[in-house]
Amino acid sequence: MTSVAAYRFSHLDALEAESVFVMREVVAEFERPVLLFSGGKDSIVMLRLAEKAFWPAPIPFPVMHVDTGHNFDEVLAYRDRRVQELGVNLIVASVPEALESGLVRESADGSRNRIQTPVLLDAVEKHRFDALFGGARRDEEKARAKERVFSFRDEFGQWDPRNQRPELWSLYNARINRGESIRVFPLANWTEVDVWHYINREKIALPEIYFAHEREVVDRDGMLYAVHDHLPPRPGEEPFIETVRYRTVGDASCTAAVKSDADTVEKVIEEVGATRITERGATRGDDRVSETAMEDRKREGYF
Repeated sequence: MTSVAAYRFSHLDALEAESVFVMREVVAEFERPVLLFSGGKDSIVMLRLAEKAFWPAPIPFPVMHVDTGHNFDEVLAYRDRRVQELGVNLIVASVPEALESGLVRESADGSRNRIQTPVLLDAVEKHRFDALFGGARRDEEKARAKERVFSFRDEFGQWDPRNQRPELWSLYNARINRGESIRVFPLANWTEVDVWHYINREKIALPEIYFAHEREVVDRDGMLYAVHDHLPPRPGEEPFIETVRYRTVGDASCTAAVKSDADTVEKVIEEVGATRITERGATRGDDRVSETAMEDRKREGYF
């Protein structure tokens, strides 16, 4: 009797294959792609996928960090270490430099999350990028659930959810005119749990803040914000020490932590699998401005 070897293709294998295919399509179709890298878990996974997609050749595009100047120290240290390990070109689009030049103005609440957008669009124009890899996933937030894998942006970098292209049978339309661009989301079909399972499988190192640790925080509108130079306590707020971790990484002035004792990847997977609140809903103060806060920013050119 002839034996037939079982062919196993796991859920993570399927997601990885789709993401690798998307990245290779971009490199084949566009002239100047770039990977947006925040030092967060999603962009870290994207960098790992890019490494696999083009191995043994080097990653054929630079990475770009839109630096608000309000970063977590652990994330910046990780960013610099990782790009050096891979030998990729790091481009820093600096919000502090944009403030000095007058391109943007400081917002009244001190958060620099919204003023990242003009800085990003300025860098896209300066470097003539025509495709930008972003780590957004459809499970993160309702506006991101509307995104295609190839998200068309007009010559002003703006997004119109009603003016997106069909993607039947995983066929992606890469045609653009001069000045237009495509935001590409290789992780669009992944979930937060998928990302953590992949991190576990690939043994990917992460910044320490993703795991439970003691931190001085304040409770502000039911969210735990770390006390630091860019987020001092307000009158009446009493800082205290709490064991927390971060589910997402962004501008430190608007990104909150969550109470947690998950200090390993396995514990994080268990914790995330049990929660019913999205990571942005639980930790991003900038998404609480209005019901359409994210969609409004995306229409302006936010990633």
